This record gives sequence, structure tokens and C-alpha cells, in this order.
Amino acid sequence: QVQLVESGGGLVQAGGSLRLSCAASGRTVTYYHTGWFRQAPGKEREFVAVITWSGASAYYAESVKGRFTISRDNAKNTVYLQMNSLKPEDTAVYYCAAGRSYPNINSRSYDYWGQGTQVTVSS
Repeated sequence: QVQLVESGGGLVQAGGSLRLSCAASGRTVTYYHTGWFRQAPGKEREFVAVITWSGASAYYAESVKGRFTISRDNAKNTVYLQMNSLKPEDTAVYYCAAGRSYPNINSRSYDYWGQGTQVTVSS
């Protein structure tokens, strides 16, 4: 089993920044690709970004490209999502997930999920 715990969410004004963290524990996640998804109230969960297990490649949703950066530190078993130039429409619960295929924007293909962290962007 793999446990994923997100942190770093909060309330920020439009144009501000936040950095989310996804800490993994349990069975080794070294060879799992890690993605970030988000879900706003009344909407389906949507793909945000994914990074390969090595950190060599990343893939982003068009809506966040150029504003968000995904990275990882395998020595710390942690994946990060740096979010800049935040917009009110970025408001959602953000989840990290681990899976075996890349790039994978389908949430059903991920094996492990965290509990989520709330991000609220005020206008």
C-alpha cells in the first residue's frame, strides 16, 4: 500500500501563489508517476499535471500551463505543485495520485489517492 498526504492548501488572493506538497509513505513510490487533480463544487474531478517517476518529464492541462509547475524530490518521497498567478477558477480541492502509466489524464487509471487539500482563490 501507498499512502499519500497533501498539504499546502489555503486561501489566497487572485494573482497570488501557493505550493502544494504530496508526501508518500508505505510501499515505495519511486517508480510511480504522480499526478495532481482538482475538483470544484458541482464539477467532475479534472486533471491538472503529472510528472514521471524520475522527474524528467511533466505534462500539464492547458488551463494551468505556464502558471503551475510540478516537481518531485524522490529523496523525500514528495511531489510538489507550485501554483502561480492563481485565478478564482482555480478554487477546488486538489488531490495527488500515483499511477503506473504516463502521461495519464484519466483519474480512473491511478492506483493511489490522497485525501485532498482545499485551495480557495478570492477575487
